[in-house]
Amino acid sequence: MALDETLMELAPQLGRPVLRFYGWTQPAASFGYFQHHSEIERTTKLRPLVRRPTGGGLVPHDADWTYSLAFPTSHAWYALSAVESYQRVHEWVRDSFTKLGVTTELAPCCRKSAPGQCFIGYEKSDVLWQGKKIAGAAQRRTKMGLLIQGSVQPPPLNLAKADWQAAMCVRAVGRYCSGWNELIVEGPLLGRAQELESSRYSQTSYNEKR
Repeated sequence: MALDETLMELAPQLGRPVLRFYGWTQPAASFGYFQHHSEIERTTKLRPLVRRPTGGGLVPHDADWTYSLAFPTSHAWYALSAVESYQRVHEWVRDSFTKLGVTTELAPCCRKSAPGQCFIGYEKSDVLWQGKKIAGAAQRRTKMGLLIQGSVQPPPLNLAKADWQAAMCVRAVGRYCSGWNELIVEGPLLGRAQELESSRYSQTSYNEKR
């Protein structure tokens, strides 16, 4: 969470989109910035609970494929509305599954979910596989940049996470970026992420602040 927020904060200096893939060393759950911790802890037994810098609902993390995207204000994606941005990122996810031979679709409308839970029911433009939601995302837009955090609950088809990540990178070239270079997390980027981790995301007072 700390590194994702840092990527948004430093988007002007980075000057181009950043796509980050990451995972979880233990079962956990993240919840939206505006959600109430007391409600979330009654909803799931997963621990730890961490507050995201983006909105959205409760997302379980264990075997999911997690990613984030950060765009500077100079990128065309930043000018999209929240609805357009949400649809576009899930078109990207859908097309990446297509490259792997897996048919998915974007939800044409909503299906009510349990309060605050991201993968029970679905919203318009979520990614569905056989009618079940497998990908959702949340966003935050500031004067510095746009941050999208997404989670994919892969369908039970023996897919390799590395293959999906490679497909995501390939599908973006020419449409959302001109190409990818490895981002080395060091210097001010690393320093700011470590600062946010110690002062915010690792603190019980922050995660339970509302």
